[in-house]
Amino acid sequence: MPRTPAPLRKLGFLTIGLFDEADPGAGHESTLQLIELGEQLGFDSAWVRHRHLQYGISSPVAVLAAASQRTSRIELGTAVIPLGWENPLRLAEDLATVDLLAGGRLNPGVSVGPPLHYDRVREALYPDTADAEDFSYARVRRLLDLVRGEPASDFDGVEGFEVFSRRVQPHSPGLGARMWYGAGSLGSARWAGEQGMNLLTSSVVKAEEGVDFAEIQLSHIRTFRAHHPDGDRARVSQGLVVIPTDTATAEQRERYEQYARQRTPRTLSPQGPARMMFAPDLVGPAELIAERLHAHAAFREVTEVAFALPFTFAPADYTQILTDMATRLGPALGWRPAG
Repeated sequence: MPRTPAPLRKLGFLTIGLFDEADPGAGHESTLQLIELGEQLGFDSAWVRHRHLQYGISSPVAVLAAASQRTSRIELGTAVIPLGWENPLRLAEDLATVDLLAGGRLNPGVSVGPPLHYDRVREALYPDTADAEDFSYARVRRLLDLVRGEPASDFDGVEGFEVFSRRVQPHSPGLGARMWYGAGSLGSARWAGEQGMNLLTSSVVKAEEGVDFAEIQLSHIRTFRAHHPDGDRARVSQGLVVIPTDTATAEQRERYEQYARQRTPRTLSPQGPARMMFAPDLVGPAELIAERLHAHAAFREVTEVAFALPFTFAPADYTQILTDMATRLGPALGWRPAG
């Protein structure tokens, strides 16, 4: 069986944070409890997705601020914040504030492009500037500069009784090195490397060269590192949907397998005009999943992962999946829980 060049160093998980519209507080509380469980199980990181006008987390930075006060060690990340919905200056303030509250554990992941369904939300989001908004990489560049301490104003000093700063306050010195870009194409992987960011890869890529998901993802990782100042030491986290079933009940296993079967057709060929390729969900005993990962060309290039939890399962399911990840799958990949 092919082996990874090095044992898995960091094990993380990603959740969408679903909630019921009639009782949204319960869903958010469940997400916070899941992050607490992740820390107890020794996970290195917990990541939350970003969903606007849906029944998933719309404000991940606020949720992670709460999580920072209920945990002490686990790293907290966003995968990813779509910057088309954000003002980079205001977001830089929020990120720095939460990073300080978390003791330097925040890992913000971002992406660019027009907001989803932009024609339907533009009047609410940018009623006066919709046609002038820049959704290019420049928006990320603005955020990076502000997070890293570049001036946001041409004035500092005292005005009356108030003191002003040229750069975003508070400033969190280490945050700039923990900025991630969610890349799904060769161009975005290269750009992220050139900016000195970290790279988030997921279960979705653009089929620009061939139709083998693992090989496409591998090309993104290698392109990123080839253009990053740190070269092969540049950080990459892989995110696939992984569902170990070692301690699952028979009913849970059937539900998990049905979930994966329903999603399989989209993994067989490029989807839509953008030719997006989806990775198959990995469902089964931890040893079997470990074998499939060790045979995955892109997985063999990384030492950290943020495995994605399925969207629609119950809290008890997530508890079982996380527990099996930490106690069965992680060790099978050479990982050791954080203390």
